[in-house]
This record gives sequence, C-alpha cells and structure tokens, in this order.
Amino acid sequence: MCGINGIFGLDDNEKARSGILRMNDTLAHRGPDDGDIYVDKDIALGHKRLSIIDLSSAGKQPMTCDDRYIIVYNGELYNFKEIKDQIRDHQFTTKTDTEVVLAAFKKWGEECLLNFNGMYAFAVFDKAKKELFLARDRIGIKPLYYYCNENIFVFSSEIRAILSSGLIPRRIDKNGLVDFLRYQTVHAPNTILKNVSSLLPGHYIKFSNGNLKIKQYWAITGHIDESVADKSYGNICNDIYSLLQESINRRMMSDVPYGAFLSGGIDSSVIVGLMSRVSTKPVKTFSVVFNESKYSEAKYSRIIAEKFKTEHNEINLKIEDFAGMLPSALKALDHPSGDGPNTYIVSKVTKEAGITMALSGLGSDELFAGYEIFKRTLRLESMKWLNSIPFSVRNFLGHSLSAIKPGIQSGKLAQILRLPEICFHTAYPISRQAFSDHQIKQIVTNVNLPKNSVSELLEAQRSSELLTIPVLSKVTNAEMSSYMQNVLLRDTDQMSMAHSLEVRVPFLDHKLVEYVFSVPDKYKNPLTPKKLLIDSVGDLLPEEIVKRTKMGFILPWDEWMRNELKTFCEDQLKALAERALFSKETINALWSGFLKKDLKLSWLRIWILVVLGNWLKENSIES
Repeated sequence: MCGINGIFGLDDNEKARSGILRMNDTLAHRGPDDGDIYVDKDIALGHKRLSIIDLSSAGKQPMTCDDRYIIVYNGELYNFKEIKDQIRDHQFTTKTDTEVVLAAFKKWGEECLLNFNGMYAFAVFDKAKKELFLARDRIGIKPLYYYCNENIFVFSSEIRAILSSGLIPRRIDKNGLVDFLRYQTVHAPNTILKNVSSLLPGHYIKFSNGNLKIKQYWAITGHIDESVADKSYGNICNDIYSLLQESINRRMMSDVPYGAFLSGGIDSSVIVGLMSRVSTKPVKTFSVVFNESKYSEAKYSRIIAEKFKTEHNEINLKIEDFAGMLPSALKALDHPSGDGPNTYIVSKVTKEAGITMALSGLGSDELFAGYEIFKRTLRLESMKWLNSIPFSVRNFLGHSLSAIKPGIQSGKLAQILRLPEICFHTAYPISRQAFSDHQIKQIVTNVNLPKNSVSELLEAQRSSELLTIPVLSKVTNAEMSSYMQNVLLRDTDQMSMAHSLEVRVPFLDHKLVEYVFSVPDKYKNPLTPKKLLIDSVGDLLPEEIVKRTKMGFILPWDEWMRNELKTFCEDQLKALAERALFSKETINALWSGFLKKDLKLSWLRIWILVVLGNWLKENSIES
C-alpha cells in the first residue's frame, strides 16, 4: 500500500521536479519504506512505498517496462499470481504485484482491469503515445484525486498532496460545501475543493493532448446473476461461505505481520472466525473499549477472542487520551468528514503493536441488510397508499408530527410526508442527511443550493436496468454508492494510512458483492440481524454474538463535546463563524442549542461544523 503522485503537461522540468518532490513529502505517512520520482519533459511521477508483498528493493517505484511504460501503483492485487501465469511473453524480474499490473496493461491495455481482483489506484504513462492512463478499483477502496485544466493534469492519492504541488488554488467549492453539510461528506466525483475531482470507482481515465476521457468499466448493476434466484437457500448459503472464505484467504497473503479489527459485532467476528480456520498461528485482534459501559463492546470482543484463541489487544480509550489525540486525528483528514477518529485510534494502536496490515468487517452491513434503512425501506414499500392522501393533508400531518414529537427522526419523517411522491428514490436521500436545505441556507450566506447529489445518483440509477432489481439490492446499491464509498471507505483509508497501516476489506471482494447483490429479497429480509450471513457461516459464531443488540462502533460524542471537548469545539466553530461565507449568528445558535440539549441538534450536526472549521484552517483554504 502506497501513495502515488503525478504531474503531466508542465513544460518547466524544474518546476515539475520540485512540485513532485513536495507531493511525495506530503505522502510520507502513506509510504515510509521507500520513495522515488521520475521526471522527463512530458511527465513527473512520484511514489511513496509501504512494503507488503516482496519487501526487497526490486519493488521500487516508479517502475518501467520496455523503456516505454512507467507505473506508479497503490494497492493490492490479490490474484496477481494467477495473472502472472497468463503472461508468458514478459520476463518478470520481481515478485511484486506492481510488475504484474504493468505487464498486464502492456499486454491487454485497459482490458486488464477486467481480470483484476483487488483494491487499487494506479497510473501508467505511455511514453510513445504520450498518454496517461489512470484507474481505480471497482468498489472504490483506494482513493484517486485529480486536477485538470487545458494545460496540465495533476493527480494523487490525497488532496493535500495536490495542494502541495503549488499548481492549483486553495479555493472551497460551494457546491461541495453544501454536499458536505447535507451528508457529512462530498460525493465523488466532486470534492470540497474547486476543480479537484475524485475518480469514481470502476472508472478509468485517459489523458493526452489536453483531452480527458473518462470511462466506466464496472458497475454492480451490470453484474446480476439471474441463476442465483433459482437456487435453494442452502445452496446460496454454501456459495456465500465459499466466496467469503476465498476472499479472506486471498487477503491474508502478506510478507508482513497482520491482524484484524475486532469489535465483537457479527461482521468482525465472522472475519476473525474465518481467519482462525486457516491461520497456522493465533490471529492478532484489536478492540477499542471504554470505561463508559454503554459504549463499550469489550464483553463481546472477549468472547470471540477466547473462542478463537486470538492474541487479543484491548485499547482502553479514556477521554484524556482521546482529547490528546484529537488534533492529530483531525490533521490526518485528507478530506473533511463527520467520521474517522475511531479508525484513527484503533489504527494507531494496531500499528504500534507491530502490525502493518489488518482485516476489517466493513461492507457487511451494506451487503447483508444490516442497517435500519433496509427495514425502513421495506416498510415504506408496504405504505405506498400514502401517495393517495392529498398533499395538503400529508403536509399538515408532517407539521403536526414535528410539533408533537420534536426530534431528528420525526423531522425526517415529516420531510418524507411532504414529498410530492413517496418512494424509495425520493425518501432515501433524506435518511442520510445531516442538515436540511432550509438549515443550510441559514448556515451559509448567499449560496445557491445545487441539486441533491444523492437524489441525482438515485435518479440516474432509476433506469430500466434497475426496475427488476430486488428492493433490498437497490438499498445496497444506494448505500455502497453514497455513504460507504464517500464516508466509510474514504475515512478508513485516510485514517489507517496516517499510521502506515494497510486495511483490507474481505466483504468487498467484487465476486462476493456481485453474488450477494443477486440474491432475492426473501433470503435477505432483515427481520433478524444479517440472517443470510449468519446462516452462511453455520455454527461459526456463538449465540451471544448472533443475538446481541447491534451497537456500532461509536464514541461518546454527546457527553465529551459538552464537557471535556467543549473548548476545542468552541475554538473550531469560532474559526468557522469568522469566515464571510458563514453566518456567525446561526453557528452560535446551533452550538448554544446543542449545549442546552435541543432534541433537534444531534452531536453529528455540530461535529461536522467543528471538523469543517478545523480542516479549512489547517489547509489554508480560501472561502
């Protein structure tokens, strides 16, 4: 796992060299083991290496082939040995997957992507064609950002590295800002910065002669296996078990010490259990526990650690320790987000224990209907009769509900009741929203609200190819395309790589994703937590884990923000309120309402403002 950088089209070689060196320095945390650059009259490429496979210097990048192709690569190709066996006309000189990616591109061009199983973002420059090719993995596990104008193309694993090139202005994108306030993130391909984009998952770029071409090579909706619906439940469970075990086996491939995050929930417990079945030595596991018992999952993680005889490590997180780490955690945010510090902490301790790679249970909730949104969507499907009620009546009911039972959920339900059409595609965007459009207009001064990014995403997917897709798979598609991709995966990457720790996600193997996406709703009905997953792994998990109440890995934000973190939060909110783009009166009122425990103000709504203020200040962004 690494960091990659590039500058293409800059006529000034010395300026390109100094720019790529600064970009490499910015990514030092992503690749502490090695680093190098390549510069000629057309291209400047940079790489920082975190060695996982083939630790020798043979894996040094940028890597060249035939004095024509030059690659910088970030990721892991889990099937590189199988692909290597198919390429007989290349004389391999290393044992790295990087060389396999380069040889595959030389042999098949962009078609090589269809053969890859892994997580990756890479760039190949063709000196003969003077063409730059960039690609990102199917699910979007590894990031790739770029800036493009009529003259130059700049790309990197991180936004901050693009900024450090000195080639682009540090300007906030107002549409991105609105998206962030709506959803605690900015949805790809947009970012919080003006003219800086994120390459979408399953897409690649070709750039030459000032022309940018972007093409999609994979979409989950295009890989539905209709034969799955004809299989028995037992056979489906057997298939899922085989695919998941195979995914875990591939992701345990490593030349460095590895372990697993263990919360004690179903997802991480399944990962640890299946790792233990094939590992020849005890799996190393890591858990965050709290003195505040209502937040701590220590009881459950200990049950799994004991059952599978893991080498278990507990991180007892106290507020004074967290407060001390918080500035560093927020500084590690490459892109502002409402989530992340929890991953920062567990990654820090995991790395300090000598681990360089860890497996995570991320992705299971999206695949196996683990979130409440899956249940709510099914209820909504059974209540289409609401559309027959006159809008004026529904509007009155919505206002009444908000008045009788003030709160965030009742407020969202009121919004749904006031929709012109009540259905999944219109209601889902509200479910993940932090601030409403009305609130955003009060927070940001003189802003024209752009179209809702999640609504646009769902409308684009509301095509003929989605009409026959099961309802729960539609929710899976929405979750993976929005919250998972733009919050969970982004935060996992930036917070783990802040400590030079690689995180692998077995549930997001594209073969497993395609299969589960094809499973009918009747087998994924979320009346009990992730029944399809639990049945697929048989007696792997003890009853205490299977039947426990879902908690989720959260920190005691409500208590801490009103007490120990109060001064820190106030300082960041003050910095934000002083910017001309924001309403000081509104921000102060929101903070005051939160301190008074206003039921309509969750900690998340305040926290994303705290994060935003801190990120804009840390990165010297102009409003």
